[in-house]
Amino acid sequence: MILIAASSSTHTDWALFGPEGPTLTAVTGGINPYFMSRREISHIIRLELPIEFFKHRWHKVYFYGSGCADEDKIHTVKSSLVAQFHTAVDVESNLLGVARSMLGQEPGIVCILSIGSNSCMYDGHAITHNVRPGGYILGDEGSNAFLGKRLVADIIKEVAPKEVADRFFSQFETSANAIFDRVYSHPRANLLLSSYSDFLQENLDLDYCRTLVYESFMAFFKRNVANYDYKSYPVSFTGRTCIAYSDILHQAAADFGIRIHKIRASALPGLIEYHSLSEN
Repeated sequence: MILIAASSSTHTDWALFGPEGPTLTAVTGGINPYFMSRREISHIIRLELPIEFFKHRWHKVYFYGSGCADEDKIHTVKSSLVAQFHTAVDVESNLLGVARSMLGQEPGIVCILSIGSNSCMYDGHAITHNVRPGGYILGDEGSNAFLGKRLVADIIKEVAPKEVADRFFSQFETSANAIFDRVYSHPRANLLLSSYSDFLQENLDLDYCRTLVYESFMAFFKRNVANYDYKSYPVSFTGRTCIAYSDILHQAAADFGIRIHKIRASALPGLIEYHSLSEN
């Protein structure tokens, strides 16, 4: 019996997996060692997972998470998991998790489009090239945070059409000055900006909103995917953003010359399949 987890900054998908397949799944808060201490991580695991996850000693825990990109952060997560489950733990980046989930042991390009964005070239075993995402200040093109930032920037500068601004101010019961103050005082501004992007999804009847999303995806392709051999390999996508705007993503990809292989909401089903093969 093994335990698999795929985590982002907002939520973590968990699955207990045995010889006959998944036996129990759960969702807890997100785990990211860049923003959380070992104690905070342990708190989420112990208090939010069902008690059934602690009734047995599992053969191994496979954890794929945001922020698990260097040894110090990996150690923070691993030590917490070992303390809670008392078994062997393998901690990897969420990007490798997505690659294994989407491609298994086949080579290709994978992309995450969610609150943030990321991408890599995968050779079927390991990540061979990763364009730094840059975070919501320096990059994260194509993500919800990037969309939200573009939207509110256009609104406070009065670049967005009046109809868009009026709808936005009415929906959020706010003003340009209030948005400015809130963004710059928020401890996790990327999450705040990401929440504003929901407005775009709800107002795709407006040309401005559709164009903003399209241009965001094109920026992601130009500044990230173009650095890989995308003409020779198909590209797979996962995350909330690519699901919410799948029709626009398909159009932008076609215009850029990208062949889309798969689009999935979550990495967990593919990881269950990947580890079921590797364990047998």
